[in-house]
Amino acid sequence: MLEHLDLNALIAAYGYWVIFIGCLLEGETVLILGGMAAHQGSLHWPQVIGWATLGGILGDQLLFWTGRCSGARLLPRLKRHQAAIERVQGTIQGYPSTSVFAVRFLYGMRLVGPLVIGASGLAPWRFALLNVVGAAVWASLFVGAGYWAGEALQHFLGDLKPYHLPIVVAVVVLVAVVARTLHLRNRRKNQDR
Repeated sequence: MLEHLDLNALIAAYGYWVIFIGCLLEGETVLILGGMAAHQGSLHWPQVIGWATLGGILGDQLLFWTGRCSGARLLPRLKRHQAAIERVQGTIQGYPSTSVFAVRFLYGMRLVGPLVIGASGLAPWRFALLNVVGAAVWASLFVGAGYWAGEALQHFLGDLKPYHLPIVVAVVVLVAVVARTLHLRNRRKNQDR
């Protein structure tokens, strides 16, 4: 079955949708893979950044409005994320603009951050403006990292087409290991407090 799978055709047909949906949710792994696909010519670099930016903007806007409308009820129920919620609440009070921009770059804050910011009462126009700028920078950086990774891998392996599936699996595993390590480190820090 896998030998008949044409990953290039799948990427070309569904790649932009995968990037958009992935960036609605979380996105970094999808962006790195999208950058690598752009390097290989399966996707167009500006469109990868555009769809990623749009997905990131929409995802965070939905979370912001959820926090604005239901944050007082919802945030106390997110017991697993209380440390992240408290960090964002502390930062938003002193540095609201920086918080909106930076929250998407901080591990464990991407989904909780916009909820907390929405509940904080920050003006919607201010959030929207900073969200657009933050999403564009975030998408550009991670797609660029993926593009650079594709360049580096091509330098060492030559033609990457036969390696697409192993590369996808390796990137997903690497990101999962890094995320798990950061999660465990943050958990240990919170337990030590």
